[in-house]
Amino acid sequence: MGNIAADPSHPRYQSLLLRHRLEQAEKQGMLAGSAMIAHGRGEAFDYLLGEQTINSARVATNHALAALRGAKRPVLSLNGNVAALAGRETLLLAEMLQCPVEINIFYRTPQRMKALLEHLGKIKLDEGIDVTILGAAPNARIPGLEGPRAKCTKEGILESDVIFVPLEDGDRCEALVAMGKTVIVVDLNPLSRSAKMASITIVDELTRVMENMLAMMSSPIEDLASNSYDNEAVLDEALHHVATKFTQTSNEA
Repeated sequence: MGNIAADPSHPRYQSLLLRHRLEQAEKQGMLAGSAMIAHGRGEAFDYLLGEQTINSARVATNHALAALRGAKRPVLSLNGNVAALAGRETLLLAEMLQCPVEINIFYRTPQRMKALLEHLGKIKLDEGIDVTILGAAPNARIPGLEGPRAKCTKEGILESDVIFVPLEDGDRCEALVAMGKTVIVVDLNPLSRSAKMASITIVDELTRVMENMLAMMSSPIEDLASNSYDNEAVLDEALHHVATKFTQTSNEA
């Protein structure tokens, strides 16, 4: 997707790299107009986390991966930002899980869908990844939602039992939970509706989550009892971490 001008030794290199990926994706027609705003909001929360995977996020990631590996019909759902920032990693994870990915976007247009399908298709071809990419021809709807975002595929989202939907909006998260699905989200804001509604919320930056998941896939499945996970406790720990870090920073100023 083009080269970034910043030197890898720059202290903000990773952040600049992700912004560059989004800039390139926008030029290719993959993103909605609000994509940059959403990313910037997430970056602000990541600063408060110290741009690191905190303990509660690692716990949530472990449980999320265990749920995906134990699912009968898992599916990974991508929007424009996810495809731009971690499309390759998402396809690799889907291949390891032997499940499909489904493009499902809030502002759906034929142009955006074409751009996203071409982007993921190229990654799939270049990397030799064997994954089914759904979303081009939706044939079902998510109950309780109106408009284009309700569209999905029967063989993907509709019939899934565990769904991984990074950077999800609250309304769709709530609708998926209401369908009885285990819904896993990645959200840097522990106060968001999505974070509170999801079955498992990973309060971490998307590309770190994907790197962690891919690394964890090479390890045996951990024996995690389903009733041992407390999403509210995970969110509370993330908030406590942010509050503690903010207090420390204020005292040092």
